[in-house]
Amino acid sequence: MKNLDYQQIDPQALATPTPTPPPRPLPEHKPRRARRKWEVFPGKNRFCCDGRVIVARQCGVLPLTLGLIVLTSGLFFIFDCPFLVEHLTGCIPVIGGVLFVFVIISLLQTSFTDPGILPRATPEEAADIEKQIDNPTGSSSSYRPPPRTKEVVINQQVVKLKYCFTCKIFRPPRTSHCSLCDNCVERFDHHCPWVGNCVGKRNYRFFYTFIVSLSFLTAFIFGCVTTHLALRSQGGNGLVFALQASPASALELVVCFFSVWSILGLSGFHTYLVATNLTTNEDIKGSWSGKSGNEDVGNPYSYNSIIKNCCSVLCGPMPPSLIDRRGFVPSDDSVQTSPVEIDLPAAKNDTNMERDCLDFALSCAG
Repeated sequence: MKNLDYQQIDPQALATPTPTPPPRPLPEHKPRRARRKWEVFPGKNRFCCDGRVIVARQCGVLPLTLGLIVLTSGLFFIFDCPFLVEHLTGCIPVIGGVLFVFVIISLLQTSFTDPGILPRATPEEAADIEKQIDNPTGSSSSYRPPPRTKEVVINQQVVKLKYCFTCKIFRPPRTSHCSLCDNCVERFDHHCPWVGNCVGKRNYRFFYTFIVSLSFLTAFIFGCVTTHLALRSQGGNGLVFALQASPASALELVVCFFSVWSILGLSGFHTYLVATNLTTNEDIKGSWSGKSGNEDVGNPYSYNSIIKNCCSVLCGPMPPSLIDRRGFVPSDDSVQTSPVEIDLPAAKNDTNMERDCLDFALSCAG
């Protein structure tokens, strides 16, 4: 037999497999920032201070209102009060200051307060209401009633509730949809561009305080400016000399003269509404005065007492806001995804591989 020569195989000469690189960690899923409800609010409103302040989107007249009040009052305190304090009494700037503070506070409260916006129906609630409208009796009939109304009894009087196609709800009594703000407002009175907001259940008392205090302030400034000019024109000086001595008083006199009548009339009108427990919307439509064709229909919300009506409208408890504009929007992803770790087979150690190759060579040599 031939002698076979065997050579020992050098393990280092064997090609070692390329080690598998370690798995790269998947990018971490960053959780989304929780959004508040005012950020996704469907109405036409503007929010400030993280949802604490709400105004209408068309609030451009509000700075004009605030500017006229501050400018007129500032000119009065600067040019008229020193002369009146010297010649009459020091109570004039005190009275004017108190009225001015009342006007500014009530104006800001009216403008920045939720007027009583009702939340819109969720898709599930809207679908349920649609089913009730399509099939009110639960029968399988395909009949669809054309009028989308409900009837409720208030103080033994039938009141119809209309369906809002925008908010997908049946409006509660005295609720109306504002076309400018695109919201259903509870006890809707009117949309006032001068305050930049709707006037409703939650801010009507502030609005009434604003117009009444503004009427007193305007009449007070008008009377004081007239007295100032009259005192300066005494002694044969004439009105021209008085206007030359205090030209700002002429501007105050013009502004107050053209605004006091409308403000006094508005205050008187809303005093009548408060005393009868009516809203501007109901009075214009004639809902309880026979203008709408109901001759024998009275106001079901009136207490038949001026004092009780005034206390109910102006002194009742402040209802809470229903839109929860600073609440958080529920997240769609209830479970947050985390980085997934994949276990891969570990690469063999180089020492173990060399040992296996040596054993193989020795077995061949034997």
